Amino acid sequence: MEPKFCIFLLFSSMPSEMLLKIFSYLDAVSLLSVGCVNKRFYDLANDNGIWLKLYSSSLQPKWTIWKMSSKQTETVSLGCAALHDEKPGYWKKEYIFKQTSVFKSRIMRLVKLLDPYTGLPCKNKEAMKVSGLSWIIVLKDRNGKEHIIEKPNLSFKDTSVTILWYGAVWPCLDILSTIKLFGVTPLLPDQSRPPSKNRPRRFSLIAEYQLANLNESSVTVGADELVQLFSLNPGLLIGIWKEKNEIAFVMASLHYNQLLERSILGSATVQYAPPANKPLLDDIDPEYGLHDYSLHLDLHGRSCRYLCGTFKGLFCRKGDIENGYLRLTVVSLKDNRKHLPIIGTLGICWETDVFKGSDCFMMDLTLLDETGKPFWCFSAPVHMELSSKASGLFDYMGHIYTADYADSEGKVCVEFVRLEETKEYIIVSLVLYVSTIKVNSWYGTNY
Repeated sequence: MEPKFCIFLLFSSMPSEMLLKIFSYLDAVSLLSVGCVNKRFYDLANDNGIWLKLYSSSLQPKWTIWKMSSKQTETVSLGCAALHDEKPGYWKKEYIFKQTSVFKSRIMRLVKLLDPYTGLPCKNKEAMKVSGLSWIIVLKDRNGKEHIIEKPNLSFKDTSVTILWYGAVWPCLDILSTIKLFGVTPLLPDQSRPPSKNRPRRFSLIAEYQLANLNESSVTVGADELVQLFSLNPGLLIGIWKEKNEIAFVMASLHYNQLLERSILGSATVQYAPPANKPLLDDIDPEYGLHDYSLHLDLHGRSCRYLCGTFKGLFCRKGDIENGYLRLTVVSLKDNRKHLPIIGTLGICWETDVFKGSDCFMMDLTLLDETGKPFWCFSAPVHMELSSKASGLFDYMGHIYTADYADSEGKVCVEFVRLEETKEYIIVSLVLYVSTIKVNSWYGTNY
């Protein structure tokens, strides 16, 4: 008989009073872990006396910002009375709630300072490091079994983070039904210990995707001899081995706007819902639809950047509103002074250069309103296609390519010219179409 099993039998045979005494010397994380052993240990590890002691010891003068009510303070000081009045596990829940609330407040304070160009938090990376935040995907098959895929590779950009999962062992695609993307943080953060999947963790659902009939529910955005790429909204890219019809890799692109909130403040079953915008009174010329908007645009692969720029003073008039969209022209086909050259060859690299998704790239878009507040943001894979339209440009000799993106909040239409001599791309047109439904809900108006 193994020594570990003998020790377990010894502990299991102990009287409850003796086990409670032993458990009273454990810290909160160890206590939570012990509660996972069996039903008896779970009940004992929920003891209000142990958790009230932990809760009371965590109360420090610097935490008076919690403004505990006199009733709650009274309950803590009553000691024995508090133990009998509350159900088992009450003070365990109170302790966890207080610790996680303090943790979330500390993280949110880190992201209050905003970048004047992007309108996004300056300390996103620092906040993610402090929080111990990581991301996982959970693949669920049709029988309800879940497969957790961890240890992704991360790539940070100005306004997004790209997360890549790959490996040799994946469940068969034919039996999979859904894929879920979660933000994961320690349930009780401890800066002295590195994050571990063996410690209690908190899951926050970011997005859920349907994998049944992948060819019908997704958009094909690239391929080579071995792998075919499929795009699922919002911001998920799946590589499928052509011959085996199995997953080769999964790549998620998450925009910094509300990234921490969605990765921390949601639950394991419900996604985080941001608060409604509170519009400012606007006395600008009523003939304007939108005005003084700013755009920050980043086009990149996983580890390389093709274009990064900020465009200010964007506007549209009433005449630019049609078919349920407000048009914002960023780069005009007629104004060659604002045409934008692309650096490098467009494509999305996998872990090695064996695969390179031709004419497919990641687009990070951050549209700020007239107050500098993020209005429409996304990070998503975009596919570039050869246009059937004949080129009417006299300044460039080459074929026209288009790259379009659309979601519930708007559309992006980009036109490129590929210079035949140098094999370079130039953006000759960039137009945003913002949904009137989005604008009306943002401002409380009716366009």
